Amino acid sequence: MGIVNVTPDSFSDGGRHLDPARAVRHGLDLLRAGADLLDVGGESTRPGAAAVPADAELDRVMPVVTGLVRRGAVVSVDTSKAEVAAAALEAGAAAINDITALGDPEMASVVAEAGAGLVLMHMQGTPATMQDDPRYDDVVAEVRDFLVERAGRARAAGVAADRICIDPGIGFGKTTEHNLALLGHLDVLVATGHPVLVGASRKAFLARLLGDLDETGRDEATAVVTAWAAAAGAAVVRVHDVARSLRAAQLATAIVQQRSGRQV
Repeated sequence: MGIVNVTPDSFSDGGRHLDPARAVRHGLDLLRAGADLLDVGGESTRPGAAAVPADAELDRVMPVVTGLVRRGAVVSVDTSKAEVAAAALEAGAAAINDITALGDPEMASVVAEAGAGLVLMHMQGTPATMQDDPRYDDVVAEVRDFLVERAGRARAAGVAADRICIDPGIGFGKTTEHNLALLGHLDVLVATGHPVLVGASRKAFLARLLGDLDETGRDEATAVVTAWAAAAGAAVVRVHDVARSLRAAQLATAIVQQRSGRQV
């Protein structure tokens, strides 16, 4: 999943692709680099970010969604608003990436009616508050149980079980230790039977672990996480640098297949 941020203030590339034509070109570059789908977002979810009104979010994402769909891209839209989701799905988006996991009570029915895919992510708090001393008794179990419960809500609203993906929400209301615990126990999430998405690309915890990193350094660290996630059975990685992470995933998958005695 290649990231197409259409925001002025995202933590890594805010403002870089705010112009719709430039965002579409960037998305097409990610497809050429090997992305299977593109995640278009019009509201920053970095720590401390303020909410964006639906009309502003629509103004940002709709020209990009339309432009990418017209060029044959499979598009997901990173939104927590059912109003935005409905417009994007009508324009041809294939999935909704909801960081609030049905925080909007209308979201599940909108996705179900469109027959679309749905990513449900765990977050403690909101982007504005999530890094204010996050605490868990057992982060892996709590995140798993939350996501399983929200997946059940989605199914009850009519979303097909095979169209639901779960995301532990790396960096969303988690300390570095929480992030590492979730990555180290991805098998617990994979065992739920839902495809697992991992979104660790360029996150701050990588720099906290490895020292001050520039963008290239964070992409290298992200590729290591991608390899780990692929080996652990994750179905999707959400990344800025598609080519680097794709190579890492391919290599990790080949090693796992060879170890398992499967034909590569």
